[in-house]
Amino acid sequence: MKKILLALPLVALVAGCNTYNTGPNTNATLGGGAAGAALGAAIADDGDRFEGALIGGALGAAAGNLIGRAQNRPGQCIYRNSAGQQYYAACP
Repeated sequence: MKKILLALPLVALVAGCNTYNTGPNTNATLGGGAAGAALGAAIADDGDRFEGALIGGALGAAAGNLIGRAQNRPGQCIYRNSAGQQYYAACP
């Protein structure tokens, strides 16, 4: 547990290091991955912390990517038509 508490500030510092201009999609993916890895390691059992961090990081990165893509279209909502296809249109 002490290692996790020591590693969290390091993960936050590394995730905060952004020396080049990126879009909200990249930043959201990195932030989601870092947060997911930290939570996955914290929630997992003692012997499975590495696996928990991997799974949490992957799920967090996927969620962050979806959130980042939604931020690329301000003022627009995602809709689904009767054929199941997604499209963007102005929000009501």
